[in-house]
Amino acid sequence: MAMLVNQSQPSQSREGAGGSMAPVGSVPGIAGGQQQIGLQQQQQDFDPVQRYRMLIPQLKESLQNLMKIAAQNLAQNTNIDNGQKSADGPIQRFDKSLEEFYALCDQLELCLRLAYECLSQSYDSAKHSPTLVPTATKPDAVQTESLPYTQYLSMIKSQISCAKDIHNALLECSKKITGKTPNTQGGL
Repeated sequence: MAMLVNQSQPSQSREGAGGSMAPVGSVPGIAGGQQQIGLQQQQQDFDPVQRYRMLIPQLKESLQNLMKIAAQNLAQNTNIDNGQKSADGPIQRFDKSLEEFYALCDQLELCLRLAYECLSQSYDSAKHSPTLVPTATKPDAVQTESLPYTQYLSMIKSQISCAKDIHNALLECSKKITGKTPNTQGGL
């Protein structure tokens, strides 16, 4: 997941007059636009689908470069095998371009896995907690199908109780399968 985060984060501060550090958002008039652009860039960095879309053109370019280098190397090797001397000069290394291509493929795979996990969690969340809980920061944005906090707490307590019951049942089953009984005596 660390590979998904873009290393070039926008600078959070810049030098003002006299060498003091002033936050980027402190300039009136520009602050809202810069903060919005920074927020959009951070959302793109963490959104696996958006990251995937950004990596596809890079993958295409890397594949084209890989095929071009492979063709050049094949032509040079053919010339050498035929006894002709190659006058093309230095040719890029095939293994470096192949490594770059595989690195992009790995990043795409991670993006797809992360997107799948996000989707699975979203489905599970909708299944086990289909109604929203209003936040204290936005009481005016309460939706009609939202769940009061007390009901939310009782639902969570019942889910925890169910998870404990399943855990205990699995422990009992594993003890029966292995034939071990729990040792309740304190000393040996």
